[in-house]
Amino acid sequence: MKILYSIQATGNGHISRAKEILPYLKEYGEVDCMLSGDNSQLSTNDLPIKYRSKGLSFYYNSKGGIDYWKTILKFNPFRIYRDAKALPVEDYDIIINDYDPITSLACRLKKVKSVAIGNQFAFLSEKTPRFKDANKFDRFIGELILKHLVTATRYVAFGYKAYDSFIYNPIIRKSIVESTPIEGEHILVYLPQYEDRMLIEVFNQITNLKFHLFSKTAKISMDWGNVSVFSINAPNKMFDISLINCKGVITAGGFQLTSEALYLGKRLMCIPIGGQYEQLCNAAALRNIGVYVDFYGILDDFILYVYIMFTSPLISGRKIPLKYSTRELVNIIINEAIKN
Repeated sequence: MKILYSIQATGNGHISRAKEILPYLKEYGEVDCMLSGDNSQLSTNDLPIKYRSKGLSFYYNSKGGIDYWKTILKFNPFRIYRDAKALPVEDYDIIINDYDPITSLACRLKKVKSVAIGNQFAFLSEKTPRFKDANKFDRFIGELILKHLVTATRYVAFGYKAYDSFIYNPIIRKSIVESTPIEGEHILVYLPQYEDRMLIEVFNQITNLKFHLFSKTAKISMDWGNVSVFSINAPNKMFDISLINCKGVITAGGFQLTSEALYLGKRLMCIPIGGQYEQLCNAAALRNIGVYVDFYGILDDFILYVYIMFTSPLISGRKIPLKYSTRELVNIIINEAIKN
């Protein structure tokens, strides 16, 4: 059986999930990967990538919001149509699409059935939490993108909770599932929407706490007072080690890292990317389960909140249970594809 597995490379969560899914997927047949997008920082050398496209990616400014001008300038509808026409989806028995608009368009153009997977598809259900403070325009555009940018004939969605019948628990990386977490002395920070220099200046003001700042631009590790800066691709699984042994996590509203932090029972502070409706909705869902969320970015009172949160006693009870293992979820995905 020939399987095409398409992966969105906007951010790192889709690639992290793909690396977990792929070994189990290979048990069902020969797998080729399509990588779409060009602003992920994780290495993809261990993925069997046969097709590539610049896809459709969002870019961010130094203040933590979407850089709409850069996003618009990078948008090329003629290239997207050309790439979709050239992608041979008709040559595969099963198409699995992790939020790639190119593969979605190719399947529509060629009338090929597919299974879409990812947390974005949880928003096909009105039961999934939304960011209620979004203005009407942002909500309209956000819902339009979430429900229509990538379509398929069947869906397997992931969520912090099983809000609906087709929504399952997150896929947590094996290295995290098999770990023994401890509450260390440092706080892991991954806020890719902000420049490193700004974050270092902020966290240097909280001198009694230590921070591991993971960067999308740093090439080497370095220390700046109480802030240690690492590349997101730092060797020897530095990110995993830091996550497993940290006191807590400060990150954006991406689904994968927030899910892993919750699974490990870590303190979690969420600062969603401004203007990105999906992240704002993820943050709303996190707030519903007791996570501290700062919807307005790093403002004057941010330092105080960080100090209070990470020096106060740990509040338990926020862990995400895994009803289904990765192997079981891959089996569900394959069964949905067979139903096609």
